[in-house]
Amino acid sequence: MRHLTFSWQGVTALLFCMAALVTLPLLAEGAAQPFTDGTASLVFTIVVAAALLSFAPQPPAYRATVLFIGAHGAAWMLLSALSGNEGMATRAYFLLLFSCWLLAWRCVTELSKLQPVTAFGKSALQLLIPAIFGAWILILWEAATRGAGIPFIILPPPSAIGARIMASLPILGADVRQTIFKAVLIGYVVGCLSGFAVAVLADRITFLRRGLLPIGNMVSALPIIGVAPVMVMWFGFDWPSKAAVVIIMTFFPMLVNTVAGLAASGSMERDLMRTYASSDWQTLLKLKLPAAMPFIFNALKINSTLALIGAIVAEFFGTPIVGMGFRISTEIGRMNVDMVWAEIAIAALAGSIFYGIIALSERAVTFWHPSIRGG
Repeated sequence: MRHLTFSWQGVTALLFCMAALVTLPLLAEGAAQPFTDGTASLVFTIVVAAALLSFAPQPPAYRATVLFIGAHGAAWMLLSALSGNEGMATRAYFLLLFSCWLLAWRCVTELSKLQPVTAFGKSALQLLIPAIFGAWILILWEAATRGAGIPFIILPPPSAIGARIMASLPILGADVRQTIFKAVLIGYVVGCLSGFAVAVLADRITFLRRGLLPIGNMVSALPIIGVAPVMVMWFGFDWPSKAAVVIIMTFFPMLVNTVAGLAASGSMERDLMRTYASSDWQTLLKLKLPAAMPFIFNALKINSTLALIGAIVAEFFGTPIVGMGFRISTEIGRMNVDMVWAEIAIAALAGSIFYGIIALSERAVTFWHPSIRGG
């Protein structure tokens, strides 16, 4: 017994299984396709076996594999039983599902203990852990909306959102081209580059730095809903007005962070550059810019989310009949909430990819920084 490895997740999962067994059935009476005794017994067996096997002495990788198979296999069977039985899930059903969730939690805990020796293994583990976490958000969302019978107009299940995405790929593709590839990318590039260029000038010119930074703090506090209509009046209803909003939103975060980064180099390093008779441009390129890179990438990551938010919100105030913001505002008026959530999902996916690209670029450029070496 002293060699067994107990966990509170596994023990609680067993207790939930016992409670579910007492409060059977898993689906209410009148279900179109009720759980057969054999299927229900198989789900209980999988959950209990996975929990008990996780207590046995074994390497974390084996334990995580057992927990992964048990948790996700039982969860898949439980979700499959909801087809045609929306709103029929009972207390026992949710208790059993929570047992699966606890096993998945223990699985992630065991995966976190692993120390892969290869770069591929480290990368795969860094992707697997958040993937399991995100998958269980979708599993619980799906079970809650379909099993508890939550009205579709309040919160559609992920399966319905996925079906809408697959059925509306041409429309979503046109919206992505209009909002992301035109307004967001162009505004992001122009805003960040102009903010960086002005920051380099402000680092050289004292009165420019003292005059611009307070204005930057003020402009950063301007609400999007106040700026967007003005930009639409100035630049029209097409994407240039949305790009202008993105430029305003990304310019000053880049300016403030770059100015702070250019001042981050120590006085001893600057004195050393002067000792070597370095010119101002040599000092900038070989000392100040490398020291400012963590600050610059911090601004790029902040702006990656601000740009997407700014462009979508700006489309609420005037746009052609295409664009993510336009689609959200019109479809919610028609009560097509699945299409609204489809646009939200695509925006979240695009924002995550954008942020991930910048984060990977940061690791490649600032590999020397302690925060990167430690990670």
